[in-house]
Amino acid sequence: MSVACGVECVVFFGCTRWLWKRCTYIGSDDSKTWTTATIDEFDPVPRICQAILAVYEDDLQNPKYAPLGGYQINPNWVIKRVTYEQTQGQAPPYLIYVDHDNREIILSIRGLNLAKESDYKLLLDNRLGLQMFDGGYVHRGLLRSAIWLLNQESETLKNLWRDCGPDYKVVFTGHSLGSGVAALLAVIAVNHLDRFGGIPRSNVRCYALAPARCMSLNLAVKYADVINSVVLQDDFLPRTPTPLEDIFTSIFCLPCLLFLICLRDTFISEDRNLRDPRRLYAPGRMYHIVERKFCRCGRFPPDVRTAIPVEGRFEHIVLSCNATSDHAIIWIEREARKALERMKESFEATTPPKLQRFERKQTLEKEHMDALQRAVTLNVPHAVSPTEDPTEDTDNLASSSKDEEVSRIESKSSGRKTNWDELVEKLFNRNETGNLVLRKDILDAE
Repeated sequence: MSVACGVECVVFFGCTRWLWKRCTYIGSDDSKTWTTATIDEFDPVPRICQAILAVYEDDLQNPKYAPLGGYQINPNWVIKRVTYEQTQGQAPPYLIYVDHDNREIILSIRGLNLAKESDYKLLLDNRLGLQMFDGGYVHRGLLRSAIWLLNQESETLKNLWRDCGPDYKVVFTGHSLGSGVAALLAVIAVNHLDRFGGIPRSNVRCYALAPARCMSLNLAVKYADVINSVVLQDDFLPRTPTPLEDIFTSIFCLPCLLFLICLRDTFISEDRNLRDPRRLYAPGRMYHIVERKFCRCGRFPPDVRTAIPVEGRFEHIVLSCNATSDHAIIWIEREARKALERMKESFEATTPPKLQRFERKQTLEKEHMDALQRAVTLNVPHAVSPTEDPTEDTDNLASSSKDEEVSRIESKSSGRKTNWDELVEKLFNRNETGNLVLRKDILDAE
């Protein structure tokens, strides 16, 4: 009897301790050691949110989601709007917009529509470890959607960049489901910059709002100089390692699912997770908007923290009543705008010297190199060595073997539109499991 009572006490206190840790863990704990974002880094985010919200609008002349202040898109600069009927279920609706004020060509993709079966099909087209790409693992449905979208719009983007000028940036952005497609668009684009008229890598950007976990850790760190993910406080989607298809098939019992995920992840060590090459993560550099504090009611003036994390990349589900509301693009836009206004007020009050901006730029580049080195140190599978500088220009990034291969493809496809499925198949071979793997002769050349 005494032994049974002892076991019961141990189980009771163990469960109590676990429950206390989970209930007292708040969203701001994920980024408490990160540095504060600067104005220059975070300035594009509110207007990028507006470009995504424009995809949801029925009439851009009379927008329903117009902000009370700040940036608003110009309907006359919208190049193309594509609906569900036009995508035929191959991709979510999207919009191409040229922001001449900020010299950006933006392709924005909307998030999941719970009423559309085609969006669920994209999510369900995956299984853990099913799709390998560029030395890592990605979500297969989102990759296929990205390739389809490039087949449709790569020529449009190339012509726009050529006509607008070399100082314009090409920006891929999306929310929720669209963020995963946008992130994989950016990965493919920076590996085939010649297909966009020779645009330099530094002119390609991706902003993933409420990002889906769509790529393995080595890719998430490797492309942190191109992809920027924005997370609002307690948002559940960037945090759950459960495959997207499992989340949305269980959408009607989401609180139960989140609790089971918390329970499972508590007993799995982070070292084991880091060494699983198939595990998917939120992509790129992370920007965390923090606006709530522990045991404090209401929202506070938001702060924005940033880092390129390798360990602890939003690994803990937050048991919060705001876990789903923080996923909304309207709230992200509103809090991002407030955070930017607060940064500007603080900057005007302190007026730091210009030298600090230069030092911050050096810090960003060094931080990326340190993150790559950290991934190698932790034995993250397929991690890129920092000697392979990911911020180099296109000429240094593409090996001679790749250039020859692309030239052969161009000669065969001259006079017709680029077929991205064909290009991917040429540069990558499928192994016995159906995964895309970079060709051995190209790997040997590198």
